[in-house]
Amino acid sequence: MKALIQTRDTRSIRVFLIGVELKSRTAADVRESLAELEELARTAGTQIAGEAVQKLATPVAATYIGPGKAAELAATCLADNVDTIIFDDELTPAQTRNLEKIFGCKIMDRTALILEIFGQRARTREGKLQIEHAQLQYLLPRLTRYWSHLSRQRGSTGSIGGEGESQLEADRRKIQERIDKIESELEKVRRQRETQRAGRQRSQWPLASIVGYTNAGKSTLLNRLTGAAVLAEDKLFATLDPTTRRLRLPTNQNVLLTDTVGFIKKLPHGLVEAFKATLEEVVQADLLLHVVDISHPQAQEQIEAVNTVLMEIGAADKPVLMVFNKVDQLAGGISAVMREKYPHAVCLSARTGEGVEPLLAELGTQLRPVRDFLDLRVPQEQAAVIARLHAIGQIVQSRYTGKHARFKVRIPPHLREEFAPFVVAE
Repeated sequence: MKALIQTRDTRSIRVFLIGVELKSRTAADVRESLAELEELARTAGTQIAGEAVQKLATPVAATYIGPGKAAELAATCLADNVDTIIFDDELTPAQTRNLEKIFGCKIMDRTALILEIFGQRARTREGKLQIEHAQLQYLLPRLTRYWSHLSRQRGSTGSIGGEGESQLEADRRKIQERIDKIESELEKVRRQRETQRAGRQRSQWPLASIVGYTNAGKSTLLNRLTGAAVLAEDKLFATLDPTTRRLRLPTNQNVLLTDTVGFIKKLPHGLVEAFKATLEEVVQADLLLHVVDISHPQAQEQIEAVNTVLMEIGAADKPVLMVFNKVDQLAGGISAVMREKYPHAVCLSARTGEGVEPLLAELGTQLRPVRDFLDLRVPQEQAAVIARLHAIGQIVQSRYTGKHARFKVRIPPHLREEFAPFVVAE
């Protein structure tokens, strides 16, 4: 599918941003949301020409903003050579068509912009399929705006042929066929992930998923902990495709750590649906690492936005370890309110490495229930057994006396039988 933003020349697309301050929103909320929309637009590679906010009791059914305001802004955008108008809220297909007539240029909403960014960032075949699925679902009810003539095609039978399907109907049919094919392929992806998870479960390694608001530092944290080389940029949605790496804790325990797609306020429901194959890693995780950009002025609102998405995908009841990232960018330290609300949060800087050791220690504590505690007595001549014990177990205490070595150790439950001959009888 072609990108939702298209260029006619090599210059950057000039965009104008529009937000609406409703009775249910405060002016501060609207400003923050519009600032995030601006960051999204820059991430998409556009140039910001300006922005505007209108106060309304409720959105106007036909044009979302008032028709008078729309005409006023249309004149401003025409004089400033604006290519695209981006609204901070989702528009109906009818509103989009009406606004395009008024402005005389392309109209996008927040959902379309996020889809455009995802389309630019997807790298794997799975990611591209998920994005294309979401884009087609978004496009399907909006097809009428691309056709002004809808003349009938001739039928394929008879000398002259009867009335065939309209161009719009033909396009809808083709898009629906493509959606059905993508859904079939995504079902294969889901089964492949189930097979991969079954393999991981055989090894009895716990799975921890990193979740959080976009640009909170999730990929940077994965790179810091595991030495992965995941792209980490100061941009929204820098990475989309999930990455899983093995992390060996100081407790000598292996953990599978997965970096997932970042969340955002007003995350399109279609994207959540499209990424369910990916987000199943979150649902299946033993522990969620909720990474928060604690230096962001709207950190609490971002936490709530992530919790909303977790609830939507059925992961709200998962054990969560709060990770306050970017403490190196805080001038006055973490607020007393956040400390009181999240007393067990780990504070760190994924960029500098400050606070990583306490995080690893907390991970070892949180995931400890998956290990059995054993008291072992191993002949010192069996060096291979002792080496194996050090390789897979967490040695709590060791004592070498005479011909035997005594160990108090925690090991994965599935390996208990391997050391059964050396267990000290209670």
